Amino acid sequence: MIKKSKKVILAGFLSTLTVAYLFGSSAVAKDTNIKKYKPSTAKEKMDAYIKFTQILNVIESQYVDDINTSALVDKALKGLMTNLDAHSTFMDTKSFKDLSVQTKGEFGGLGISIGMKDGALTVIAPIKDTPAYKAGIKAGDIILKINKKVTLGMTIDESVKLMRGKPKTSLVLTIIRKKELKPLKIKIVRDIIKIQSVYAKKIDDNILYLLVTSFDQKVVKSVKKAIAEHNNTKGIVLDLRNNPGGLLDQAVGLVDLFVDKGDIVSQKGKLKGENLAYKAHKINSDLNTPIVTLVNGGSASASEIVSGALQDFNRSIVVGEKTFGKGSVQVVMPIGKDEALKLTVARYYLPSGRTIQAIGVTPDITVHLGKVEYEEETLSIKERDLKKHLEEELTKLDEKIIDAVDMNVTSSVSKSSDSNSSGENNETKVDDTIITEKQLYKDIQLKSAVDILKALIITNKGK
Repeated sequence: MIKKSKKVILAGFLSTLTVAYLFGSSAVAKDTNIKKYKPSTAKEKMDAYIKFTQILNVIESQYVDDINTSALVDKALKGLMTNLDAHSTFMDTKSFKDLSVQTKGEFGGLGISIGMKDGALTVIAPIKDTPAYKAGIKAGDIILKINKKVTLGMTIDESVKLMRGKPKTSLVLTIIRKKELKPLKIKIVRDIIKIQSVYAKKIDDNILYLLVTSFDQKVVKSVKKAIAEHNNTKGIVLDLRNNPGGLLDQAVGLVDLFVDKGDIVSQKGKLKGENLAYKAHKINSDLNTPIVTLVNGGSASASEIVSGALQDFNRSIVVGEKTFGKGSVQVVMPIGKDEALKLTVARYYLPSGRTIQAIGVTPDITVHLGKVEYEEETLSIKERDLKKHLEEELTKLDEKIIDAVDMNVTSSVSKSSDSNSSGENNETKVDDTIITEKQLYKDIQLKSAVDILKALIITNKGK
């Protein structure tokens, strides 16, 4: 059947053949210096194009449903791009228009970053204080369904399109979570995503805790401000857990605050124009304050660049769990007026030359998520103090009895006492600008980071 159609195919193939020679000859010329792979010859390219055209012709003429060549080519391109990697894609007219809506104007979202891991649509991280975060979505959750649509074979762009929508509308994600016996159904109400990217808190007066939730355009400025406001800082905990990434220049700028020379990150691609290196500068670099960086499976892209670069420069100890492994560069290339390719053109490389892509950053010290079990302080009295202690307890008991009598005598005193008690309770509310010891014990990764940082501070003191 393919042989019978050959004349028709060749008649319609003249333009394709011309393009093959126009682009093929230049491609061969460019590839002469590349030894990593063998470039296709002009004949091999022509044979491949003919085979592709033959198959299109057979499908259009014999496939059970009516479908034209234009639709077939679009489907073929989508399949081609998906098979290159999880981030490359072909955008038809509708997809390209959706991209414009996403980059301009306002839309409702969930507040999660997603990626492909082992062929499954996986949550890199929920962003703090967003609808997904509040609904209980966790890093590492595998999204099985978006409403009733199964995600198997779905691209990242297609899934993002389904999850975005008008604010205050809802959807249901069916997820698979580690250690859960059955899939979970989680309802989330879309909203306008407003993100505070940097949270600064104190630990023990001299430790600055910096939580960076994503790399937006204000990260470096916010971190500088926090450091300036906490001028007695002797050590920094940089928390990049569940940080899905963001702007490269902010990641580079953050590392640049703590190193003074060398390549912070470089990107390398096939074209010379994609080979770039982002260097550190000496101006106002803090080279002495000890740093511990926290990461986990939800740390991706820009946060991997920061943690990996600080690790390579021996500027920080990295604590937590292995990161996600997203270290590639995509560009959107318009094709005509209404369509485009989103193509992976380069990969990021850390100062040591290692790549992040599909590998991630391995912590110096692995600590899994959990709590620290401890017992509250029990009564422990030495013999010589026993008599004194008992006398004090008896005095307290007498005071309580007197207070109770006073309360019965005057009801107004009772009301006053209640209001004072209420005021005291308000005063004991947790200060949102500090991390207490009790909070540390609820987060073993953070507790470990603080303990390591204290050891580093003591070591610096010894120097």
